[in-house]
Amino acid sequence: MRVIIAGGTGFIGTALTHVLTASGHDVTILTRRPRPAVPTTGGGRVDYAVWDGMTARGWGELAEDAAIVNLAGENIAAGRWNAQRKRDIVESRMAAGSAVVQAVAKAVAKAAVKPRVVVQASAVGYYGDRGGQVLEETSLPGTGFLAETAVKWEQSTRDVEDMGVRRVIVRTGVVLGAGGGALARMLPPFRLGLGGPVGDGKAWFPWIHLHDEVRAIAFLLTRSEAMGPFHLVAPGVVTNGEFAAALGKALGRPTVLRVPAFALRLALGEMADAALLASLRVVPTRLLALGFSFDFPDIASALADLTTAA
Repeated sequence: MRVIIAGGTGFIGTALTHVLTASGHDVTILTRRPRPAVPTTGGGRVDYAVWDGMTARGWGELAEDAAIVNLAGENIAAGRWNAQRKRDIVESRMAAGSAVVQAVAKAVAKAAVKPRVVVQASAVGYYGDRGGQVLEETSLPGTGFLAETAVKWEQSTRDVEDMGVRRVIVRTGVVLGAGGGALARMLPPFRLGLGGPVGDGKAWFPWIHLHDEVRAIAFLLTRSEAMGPFHLVAPGVVTNGEFAAALGKALGRPTVLRVPAFALRLALGEMADAALLASLRVVPTRLLALGFSFDFPDIASALADLTTAA
């Protein structure tokens, strides 16, 4: 299978590329800085196609009979939110989705073989701050900037369904992986014994090991019955306090220092409540029902693996 990845040079996209090529799939990464093709030891090939982040120009013809994974979008945690940052976050996602729709439309208009599937990235921020409510894929969206952004992000590729193309939405939690993402920012203070719960530690913390994140995406690519939203979170959901204790234990460090909510709000503004203090008790109901098996279902095994690797 040929897989086109928008956002393929990022934290998740890079790991996904390794998994797919190891299984013999060919991957084309959309990038503003294309480079020569790279053979891999797994039998798959990695190619690069130039794109502008907004249209299907330069790569749309590759969509025929391919799978498309749209991970593209500005990093929500790259800086303090202001009006311009929020516009960039939303517009980058909408533009990437529009480009995917254009590519699919071109393939359909040519009466060519349609793309096999579109996997559209989203996030558990779709639900807003929901306290202790158990959230399944059928739960309604929440309110606030992240929730509204996630709804728009998901809708950005909705039109491909009207063209007869299968579409999967992956609502991802906090991805924990060695060498990047949220864990890379957490490890330095925790290793110094300066880590601890955020706020009161009672907020639910939906997480997933990077290894299972990309395995789940690859799994959904190949399952023809998979359609609609899926939660990419581990079944062993924990509170923020439980996560902090588990990370401290994995590192052999105390976790008695709390990060006060007011300090986060002072430092990060609106982003503190939306991204760090929100409580999201998300469970992977549909993924488990489809038969996916997590290699790291609980936080202890995940952190044992990642702190050793790090």
